[in-house]
Amino acid sequence: MAKRAVRYAVIDAFTRSPFKGNPAAVCLLDSSSPEVEVGDEWMQSVASEFNISETCFLSRAISAVGAGSDGPSNGASPPRFSLRWFTPVAEVKLCGHATLAAAHFLWTSGLVSSTVIEFVTESGILTAKKVIRSNLLGAPNVALNEAGEKFSIELDFPVVPVGGCNAAEMPSITETLNGASIVNVQKTETSHDLIVELSSGKEVVDLHPNFDEIQKCAGRGLIVTAPAPPGSEYDIFTRFFCPKFGINEDPVCGSAHCALAPYWSKKLGKTSLIAYMASPRGGRLDLQLVEETQRVCIQGEAVTVMVGSLLV
Repeated sequence: MAKRAVRYAVIDAFTRSPFKGNPAAVCLLDSSSPEVEVGDEWMQSVASEFNISETCFLSRAISAVGAGSDGPSNGASPPRFSLRWFTPVAEVKLCGHATLAAAHFLWTSGLVSSTVIEFVTESGILTAKKVIRSNLLGAPNVALNEAGEKFSIELDFPVVPVGGCNAAEMPSITETLNGASIVNVQKTETSHDLIVELSSGKEVVDLHPNFDEIQKCAGRGLIVTAPAPPGSEYDIFTRFFCPKFGINEDPVCGSAHCALAPYWSKKLGKTSLIAYMASPRGGRLDLQLVEETQRVCIQGEAVTVMVGSLLV
């Protein structure tokens, strides 16, 4: 029986430079390879084969009445796609960088012409908005659409509440962080990630955690964060470690900032924040906390580094 091809791209998110930021594989499931036919096991196997922090799968969703195939027209609804995310070992309910990569793929490939895309996910309807910014026009390696526009992408995500945690949920946090200076420890109320605030951005950069100890934590992973160094262009530095999901360190984690935005907004007294993921690859996220609706707008750039086909 002849093999069918599933189109994919590997996209580095939250960066304008190839091989920086966080890579995501974006796979487009069209009418010849629908999600229901390829199945969960196949999608997880593909994610394991790519073996990067996230692989996502896009398929056309039923748009609202009046929506066109490529975007809103005369007040019609935005195009809508189903979106699922997989690490090398498990499916996850929320992922920022792969959502940004999916939107980048749809715009730069010419599959969507509207300025807004809706994604149907396990975390509800998420939107991505194209942002044309004048200060990007002279920048190299920034995404271009078919019209030659250079743009960044703004994601509209839900706030993730943060609360206290007890000693049983962080069995040996000092040993886990190899003696780093701990200011505060909390946890997210959804995936129960531990949020550990350190005394300085330099400690975040220099940290070499004990991954065996992180495996013992009750939640999904460990978010380490601190104020950015004085004089930098950033407000906060962060790293995210998630060995339970096959990712010792997630290079740039958008969803972690759904919890960090309200956490740091309260501490710093501002709703607009610039975050730097201080992993070896590095990445920038521009954050806007919308307190009235309990949403976080996460803005970043992306660049495509690979395209190809999977055989089904």
